[in-house]
Amino acid sequence: MKKLKEFFKIIKLSSCLYCLAGSAVLAFGLYNIHSFSGVTEGGMLGLTLLLYNCFGISPSVSGFVLNAACYIIGFRILGKEFAFYSVVAALGFSGFYAICEAFPPLFPGIAELPLLASILGAAFVGVGVGLSVRVGGAPTGDDALALSVSAKTHIGIQWVYLISDLIVLLLSLSYIPWRRLIYSLLTVVISGQIIGLFQKSAPAADPSPDKYCT
Repeated sequence: MKKLKEFFKIIKLSSCLYCLAGSAVLAFGLYNIHSFSGVTEGGMLGLTLLLYNCFGISPSVSGFVLNAACYIIGFRILGKEFAFYSVVAALGFSGFYAICEAFPPLFPGIAELPLLASILGAAFVGVGVGLSVRVGGAPTGDDALALSVSAKTHIGIQWVYLISDLIVLLLSLSYIPWRRLIYSLLTVVISGQIIGLFQKSAPAADPSPDKYCT
């Protein structure tokens, strides 16, 4: 009980608000841009689609398993503070996405402008995820894994995103025409760089060991 009280003392309301704001931006962009543009993503989303098209594994199964594994890895490496902010971000994303779905899309013709869609989609994903990453949260399993790998290897998070997305997108050539993947590649490159900028602007971390890690 004492440890729990001590833990909540380090949780910042401002950081929770950053996570919620990021989740709102991310949900808005994914619903209004990505869902209707035909521009796909790398990472876990792209991997679930790849597993479905190649092996018939439902995204409802693979998505749950893969995202759960990423969050567990993040918890083990980054600690309970990360886990708390990630729960806030993930729940916020689900809630905001449900709200977006209650309204018609703002850009129904975006599929006819794939270049614009890839740039706008990257901006929403980059800013949305970046706001959460800046305070140590992760709205999706992709972000949890990227933060964990970046923390362990000291490689900039934008390069972690790029490497993982490139692997998934290259594998996706098995069922997606390469012309379509060009726009997806542009999206992941831009969004990863934006997230990297947010990570660099993050407040300095406490140099003391995380006593809340398990």
